[in-house]
This record gives sequence, structure tokens and C-alpha cells, in this order.
Amino acid sequence: MSQISGRVVWFNGRLVPESEARISVYDSALMFGDMVFEMTRSFNKVQFKLREHLERLYASMKYVRIDPGMDMDEMERHVHETIEANDPGFAGDDEHRIMIDVSRGLLSIYQGVVGQHTGPNVIIADFPLRWTVAGMGKLFDTGINAVIPSQRAIPAWLLEPKVKNRSRLHYLMANIEVSGYAGENNWALLLDPDGFVAEGTGDNFFIVRNGTVLTPEGRNILRGISRDYILELCQSLGLNCREANIESYDVYMADEAFMTGTPFSLLPVTSLNGSMIGEGRMGPITRRLLTAWSERVGVDIEAQIKRWDAERVDQGPGGPTPYAFKRK
Repeated sequence: MSQISGRVVWFNGRLVPESEARISVYDSALMFGDMVFEMTRSFNKVQFKLREHLERLYASMKYVRIDPGMDMDEMERHVHETIEANDPGFAGDDEHRIMIDVSRGLLSIYQGVVGQHTGPNVIIADFPLRWTVAGMGKLFDTGINAVIPSQRAIPAWLLEPKVKNRSRLHYLMANIEVSGYAGENNWALLLDPDGFVAEGTGDNFFIVRNGTVLTPEGRNILRGISRDYILELCQSLGLNCREANIESYDVYMADEAFMTGTPFSLLPVTSLNGSMIGEGRMGPITRRLLTAWSERVGVDIEAQIKRWDAERVDQGPGGPTPYAFKRK
């Protein structure tokens, strides 16, 4: 690895400098958004739920009929190989944010014409988690204002949302619409075509009502790994938790609400369309879940993100500027 400087990417069988990892302009991913992916994180540099992420990745590939040319165990070995190669360049308190992209490869009409790699592309990238959660520390205190945009979630009978794929224009359009609202803490919360709460654009949603934790049914959402972990935590803590059809009215009347996602784990939602939920701050059950999560992984999740924000001066991909605000 000594001959490779900077971060490296596992790209179709070898480690290459991040700047040299490129796919063809004729790739199906560019033409159709024909790519499945997973993004993971570490706690104390130990990957969290990596196997569960890989299981979802392989389920996605099976559904869209992409054969990556390796089994799950081999993919897992390459993830750790990528982490090992990059870790010397990470700060001691950094966490590894792994991004695995798998595309179908060149469209058939370009096979054998452009002289490029044929077959699927498998790309494993690794970068500091702090880029992804930049600016989120304050949200543990202020909470998120969930905003329902006009954009609806795409139901499973049109495009299967349980497949984690790069065909995500509807998420982007929801984010663009919500970004026009006053304030800084607005995150999109999509309804499905039946008017029930579905999901955010990179996160799952929960409410708490009369001590019961509720989350949207799994039919029209990406079933998040963090969402599943909340269900697991609730069971271990003796909390009643179940899936339900949730209407916006139920959110307005909730005692608490929160969103889950791999980078930040859990963040409180303190208002919907500007109307306060509960007491307008992280509620006791949300706090209990966040505390339990932190204890189990050996990292104070809230303190870690706040510390990174306090230190944030230069380490984003663009130099001495704040990091891009990304949740996916």
C-alpha cells in the first residue's frame, strides 16, 4: 500500500487512488440510475451491523438481477481490506463511512465497442463519517422540523423502495422543495400515495404516543438497518413498539418523534410543518433509546457528533469549508 498516497477505493478487484476510481459514461448507472448500494458506519472504528447491510445489498442485487461475481463473505473481506488500507490516514477519533456501489456495467449496445471494463462494477469507498454528519450536533438540542412536501414516496408497485438503489430523483426533489422553507432544520417527510407517512429522504420515522413507539409499515419504505435496531432496542428495554399506518394527524398529536439513519443513529423530530410535537424537545423515550444505543456501542453518539462540529474547520472534501450536508 505504500505506493498509494491518500485514500484508496476497492474498484473491481484492486485498490486504486480515490481520484482514479471512474466508471464509463456508458454505464447503466449513468443511463438509468441502475445501481444498488449500501452505506455503513463504525463505532470506535468497528463496523456496526456490517453483515446486515451486506445482506440487504445482496437482496437488492438479487431483486435487480445483478451478479457481483463474489459471495457475501468475499465482499465483507474487501470492505475490511479497504478500511485497513485507509485507516492510517484517518484521525484517531474518526469513524469509517463505507460506501458500496454496484452497477450493472456497460449497456449492452456498448459492449465490446468502447474497450472498457465489461460486467458489473463493484466499488467500495471509505471516508470519514464526520463529513456526513457535519452540522447535525445542534439537532440533538433543537430537533428536526419535519416538512411534508408535495413529492410522494414511490410505492412498491411502481418502484420497489426496499431495494436500496440510486434511482432517487424523487428524494432530491423533496429535499429541494423543503429547502425553500424558513429555518435551517427542515427535513422532508414523505407520504405514500394513500396519505400515510412513509419515510424521510435518507431516514426512517418514528412517533411515540402514550408510551408506545410506532413506525410506518414496511411496505412502501426502505427498511432501514437503524430502524430494525430500534425495534430490537425497544424489545430489550421492555418498550411497546409496533408498525402502524400513521397519518400526519397522528404526528401532530404525538408525544415524541424521531428519525433514524446510519450516520447519526437517532435524532429527535420536534415539529411537523412548524407545529410543535410534544414539548418541542427530545422526549424521554427517545432519550432512553439514544442512551441505550450509545452504551451498547461504547460511543456517546450525541457527544461525538457535537465534538466533531466544534472541531469542524477544514477536513471536508473541498478544503477549508464546512462539509456538505448529506444524510444518505
